[in-house]
Amino acid sequence: MMPLNEQHDDKDWAYRSKFLSNHLMSRSEKPTKLQRAAPLVLCGYGASLRVHAGTLCVRNGFTYHPQKREEWRLFPGDPSLPERLVMVDGTGSLTFDVLDWLSKQQISLVRIDWRGNVVTAIGDDGYTANKFRVQWQQETRDDPGRRMAFANHLITRKIEGCVKTLEKGIRRSAAWELAMKRAYSDLTRLDVDPPRTIPELRILEANSAARYFRAWRGIPLKWKGTAKRPIPEQWRTIGPRTSPFSRAGNRNAGHPVTAMLNYAYTVLQSEVQIQVVTDGLDPKIGIMHEQSPSASAFVFDVMEPLRAVVDRELLLFIKNTTFDPSDFILRSDGVCRLNPQLARSIVSLLIKNLAKEIDVFYDHA
Repeated sequence: MMPLNEQHDDKDWAYRSKFLSNHLMSRSEKPTKLQRAAPLVLCGYGASLRVHAGTLCVRNGFTYHPQKREEWRLFPGDPSLPERLVMVDGTGSLTFDVLDWLSKQQISLVRIDWRGNVVTAIGDDGYTANKFRVQWQQETRDDPGRRMAFANHLITRKIEGCVKTLEKGIRRSAAWELAMKRAYSDLTRLDVDPPRTIPELRILEANSAARYFRAWRGIPLKWKGTAKRPIPEQWRTIGPRTSPFSRAGNRNAGHPVTAMLNYAYTVLQSEVQIQVVTDGLDPKIGIMHEQSPSASAFVFDVMEPLRAVVDRELLLFIKNTTFDPSDFILRSDGVCRLNPQLARSIVSLLIKNLAKEIDVFYDHA
């Protein structure tokens, strides 16, 4: 089978990128009318941010040719300033003055790579930890009883969210029935006889998640333009959550839905990370998740109950979208990537809807 990127038609790519860009703009305010808390999402190649005459000049990157470059000039103190600047993949540049300008205007900067990893998330006021909240994190982590109570609560909330997603977003089937049965069984276990160790809890959560994602399988994706540009047969329905590229985990997606989930969870990670840092917690002091120098373990803790919220939003997006082969790139090694404009659209949609959902679990800190 010829990889789609080797059959690539520049006109199809340009048409679909332009459509997605316009679709993105139609779902939110135009750049000149941005409301506070609406993200400004950039993508493509050659994006730039610089300060000129006290204002921030933003130029979006190119994703197809020919394309009119989008440009914005942001004025300090303007109530319509975006809450986030998000750069999705691509290349570009910024100056140190830009970081100072963003900090003074309380605007966060997030960089996401093509795999869906958060490369960096810079909060609007820097990172100055609150010693009392960090002390709560460390004490909760070090006390086995408090640690398990916190972790069991996270997974209880996560499974409750999965039940809601199954009810609202997944069609009834034998797999759906098994997923619901497993979820309610696990919720009863967590309430009556909760796990006493993190490994035991992880096994419970993994088995519940396996049943949950199995209920997704077979949901059809709507396509057009496949007569001209064929797609792999397995792309016509939602398949397994796991990637065929197991050594790299699910980050190297082999299916469009897996690729979209990667970006969706990355949006969640960046939003939670900024919230955690802004509120003075240490993102690396995990309670349920194990700590490592390269991982924001506490961010992953907080993300657990919110993953099902992301799933619901993405399932709704999938059901309401007719995809085109130009929305995705199938590389020669079999890895599936998103058209930058599609990634941009997903990021913008989710950031907007996650703002009211994020609930950081440290009220008693």
